[in-house]
Amino acid sequence: MRGPGQILVVSCYELGRQPLAAAQAMAALEEAGFHPAALDVSVDKLPDAALKAAKLVAISAPMHTALQLGVRVSARTREVNASAKTAFFGLYAALNQAHLLEKHCDAVIAGEDARPLVELARSIDEGREAGPLQAMPAKRELLKPSRGALPLLDRYAKLSYRGEERLVASVEASRGCKHLCKHCPIVPVYGGKFVAVPLEAVLADVEQQVQAGAQHVSFADPDFLNGPTHALRIARELHTRWPALTFDATIKIEHLLQQRALLPDLVSSGLLFVVSAVESLNDDVLRALDKGHSAADVPVALRLVREAGAELRPTLLPYTPWTKLEDLPLLFDFALEHDLTEAIDPVQYSLRLLLPPGSLLLQGAGPWLGELNADAFSYRWVHEDPRVDELCHASAEAAAGGAGFEGLRKLALGAAGRDYQPSRKKRREVPRLTEPWFC
Repeated sequence: MRGPGQILVVSCYELGRQPLAAAQAMAALEEAGFHPAALDVSVDKLPDAALKAAKLVAISAPMHTALQLGVRVSARTREVNASAKTAFFGLYAALNQAHLLEKHCDAVIAGEDARPLVELARSIDEGREAGPLQAMPAKRELLKPSRGALPLLDRYAKLSYRGEERLVASVEASRGCKHLCKHCPIVPVYGGKFVAVPLEAVLADVEQQVQAGAQHVSFADPDFLNGPTHALRIARELHTRWPALTFDATIKIEHLLQQRALLPDLVSSGLLFVVSAVESLNDDVLRALDKGHSAADVPVALRLVREAGAELRPTLLPYTPWTKLEDLPLLFDFALEHDLTEAIDPVQYSLRLLLPPGSLLLQGAGPWLGELNADAFSYRWVHEDPRVDELCHASAEAAAGGAGFEGLRKLALGAAGRDYQPSRKKRREVPRLTEPWFC
């Protein structure tokens, strides 16, 4: 087990960035004396030779797309190396633990802490049963992620800005989230808790990626301002050490309003844009999701971010059980009114609510809720208005086929019985990452 490649850490997808979860697992295993190999099947093919050499294949599943790809890795492992143990780790592994153990793997690490993965490796190495593999209490003394075995940064999403593309570092300043948005997969695992990653640990990870060519940092935190003082300290120190470095972060609309005084300081420290989960402009939907903001808060947050000198990049969840058909064209109206057509990736207009096991939305759900589709890692649901589901399906197909803002807008307007006229908004360049997917 301690020979090179006898443990194989496989990343499947992390928003198009160099995988942080895999790098953290590699660091923990290496500290324990193992010599793992790493693969990222989002950018490279899965070689049978690597699977045949492994005694343990650890598959990272921090998100839904990664888990869907991960079960294919597990299946292929069992085909070519039936003696190897397979394990899943990460948020979506925790949510789908029962099904994964039944059909796809030998062990599940129910959390983001890499220490249980080390315990699993040790137990296999020593020929004994592993102890409990649940997530351990949050640990601040995090190791610097080990990235040397991963594909180079130029294989991943880049920052598109001012007519050029820049390499991107992916780091986290915190784990978990103190909020309880009902549709969020983080909530069932963390239960409203978060832990700050120590300043020097964050900076050490940034430094190794800057040395590898990164000119921009994308913070992977569920919300950068869960700990506003900690976030501001990190932003200032980044700017002090690397004055030309820029960054982006995910921040709730609620926090943008509450912490508005911090925005100019963050921008002066290099903040280019904020990703924020607007989700909907229907207050009934926002209340059902327990988002913590109203539709009226969104233009205020947009103004605050722009006045500070950054861009807001909203993410959307157009299709929910509470969505009205007339809500959908309003998303396009809002984008046109507020000059956001280039700031919202087209795929955002087609996204449908995902209900993984453990979702808080399963509690007290209405007649729209169907059965668990375990193989899809989500519960089925059907909208009471079939026109909404029809538009959802048509929009998803169109987005997958490359439709842009106008094509998706035309579909939404037509479904709602509104006339379509092409918009005449002049295109403007906004800073963005070259990967549009968020789940």
